[in-house]
Amino acid sequence: MKIRTFIDRPILAGVISVIILIIGLIGLSQLAVEQFPEIAPPTVSVSTTYTGANAETVQKSVVIPLEEALNGVENMMYMTSSSTNTGSARITIYFRQGTDPDMATVNVQNRIATAQGLMPAEVTKSGITVRKRQTSNIKALALYSPDDSFDESFLNNYLKINIEPRLSRIAGVGEVNVMGSNYSLRIWLDPKKMAQYGLVPSDITQVLDEQNLEAATGTLGKESKNTFQYVLKYRGRYEQEIDYENLVIRSLENGEVLRIKDVATVELGAQEYTYIGEVNGHPGSTCMIAQTSGSNANEIIEEIDKMVAEISESLPKGMELVDLMSTKDFLDASIQNVIKTLIEAIILVILVVYVFLQSFRSTIIPAVSIIVSLIGTFAFLFAAGFSLNMLTLFALVLVIGTVVDDAIVVVEAVQAKFDEGYKSSYLATIDAMGGITSALITTTFVFMAVFIPVSFMGGTTGTFYTQFGLTMAVAVGISLLNAMTLSPALCALIMTPHEKVEEGKKLSFSSRFHIAFDTAFHRIVMKYKTGVYFMLKRKWLTVILLIVAGCGLYLLMKTTNYPKRV
Repeated sequence: MKIRTFIDRPILAGVISVIILIIGLIGLSQLAVEQFPEIAPPTVSVSTTYTGANAETVQKSVVIPLEEALNGVENMMYMTSSSTNTGSARITIYFRQGTDPDMATVNVQNRIATAQGLMPAEVTKSGITVRKRQTSNIKALALYSPDDSFDESFLNNYLKINIEPRLSRIAGVGEVNVMGSNYSLRIWLDPKKMAQYGLVPSDITQVLDEQNLEAATGTLGKESKNTFQYVLKYRGRYEQEIDYENLVIRSLENGEVLRIKDVATVELGAQEYTYIGEVNGHPGSTCMIAQTSGSNANEIIEEIDKMVAEISESLPKGMELVDLMSTKDFLDASIQNVIKTLIEAIILVILVVYVFLQSFRSTIIPAVSIIVSLIGTFAFLFAAGFSLNMLTLFALVLVIGTVVDDAIVVVEAVQAKFDEGYKSSYLATIDAMGGITSALITTTFVFMAVFIPVSFMGGTTGTFYTQFGLTMAVAVGISLLNAMTLSPALCALIMTPHEKVEEGKKLSFSSRFHIAFDTAFHRIVMKYKTGVYFMLKRKWLTVILLIVAGCGLYLLMKTTNYPKRV
């Protein structure tokens, strides 16, 4: 299809641009909003507990077998491990950028299954937790008691039971990580009494395993001719401290029964006491909320705020649920500043274009090109799986001056035809496009060729530059399409030659501004030509200045000291 087709059919050119705008607006409404794209490599966390073991024992009996099994899992880059004197172990596996975190989790679980037979039975029994780690926390909440009517263990348990499940159901929330220890039943053994009766901790553990369990009890009368069948039922696991206190350890020689309460103190409390939670000096519990990849952080935080307001109305007296941190404020400020810069750039570009084209009608064409190109780019961002973040918005800010170039070239070429004596805007546009079409295509493709190769870069750097570079390339590509369709159609419809100066005729503001600006600009151009002619006549001076500049750059690079981190 030739360019003249769009000049002869301006409605077709307008429809193409309207379609680009509609698709772009749809993409904009669906784009995820976040501060930066996911640049951290996908990670999978493996954690478990070996109760009673120190860090060295955990390292030898748990961490090493797991590391040997996990080493070489598909797409793995490296892994780190840690163990503590409280018996906990954690291994974090880092995968290559672009790896599917769900598949990485499955591969890790399969590797762990092969190592479970090499680990202590206590570790296998307590279980090994495998989860894909979220890299960005968007909000932190705290539940605390301003009047100290509730202790830390109660608040932590209330947060896990009544608040965490409701927050986890919000769309886009990847993980709600409650800080602190689980609410548990603690049996504090008395060493003196244990020694008096010749007991060791494993004896108490054995009693719990034998008397505190859920088991299938079956039925009575199932295979007989009785009319009724009875389902057997027993208490199963105990729930009260007194039930655990009365568990029988053994019978003594004097006929008495030795119970757990005789050698230990039983109470409900925290599973571990290595974490102390306070908010404003009062007992409290905190949680960190992470978003899923590609979700809209602003929308998630708004839903969380609604849920927090709803939960706060039903909290018991003496509890408060408050915000500790929210990325929404910083994200809103950052996006607002970028959008402000975007609007300012558009206004400045339009003003500069008007100053040089000296025509309101001519200025409309590049302004439309900016809007079509920028909004159309949002459709590509959505289709490519990108988000509306600082990088893509920054790319749009920088590309404003480039997307307007193609339309300016078209307008300037048509204006040049007017200056040659053309009276008809239709004929001037046809002849102008015949001379600049190939140049427009060539220059645009050269520009795109600079930025498209960054999409082949890998790792964290590639994630940054891919979204930045492709956003600029696509915006310029859409501006070329607009310059081949809508811009020439508008030139043929609305552009007119500048008015000529005639004695006794009052000129319009645009014409008077055009004459004044051309006069001043012509003087500047003549001075520039004089300077260029001076340097052309003295080529040796140009070479000397080039050598001096190169040597100066080399010396500055050699002598500049980079700041050192303290």
